[in-house]
Amino acid sequence: MTYGIVLTYTVTPRWLALSREQRNAMRAQHLEPVFAAYADRVTARFFDAEAFGGRFSDFAVLETGDLGAYYFLIEALRDTPVIAEGYLTFNDVFLGVEDGFLEYEQALAAGGGAR
Repeated sequence: MTYGIVLTYTVTPRWLALSREQRNAMRAQHLEPVFAAYADRVTARFFDAEAFGGRFSDFAVLETGDLGAYYFLIEALRDTPVIAEGYLTFNDVFLGVEDGFLEYEQALAAGGGAR
């Protein structure tokens, strides 16, 4: 199964107080290596949202077939200074199964529901 995950997050005033150069350096030093370490199991796309609403500033759309890898990626992110030192906070997480109904129907056709 392929899981789609929408992870909403908010950058804090502490992050915004950094210069763009400092932000880019922190992203390159702390965030990009984490995503790179899991890139073979979790894909990620990033979106800015603050201009369109106020509940969160950004969101990521992640895809994976391995929820364990996703979980470990989040734990690794939490260990970075970006999150541990309060530059960014996670908000809501939305999880879904891509075309899950089709997989269920295929399982029914094969003679059973749950695998």
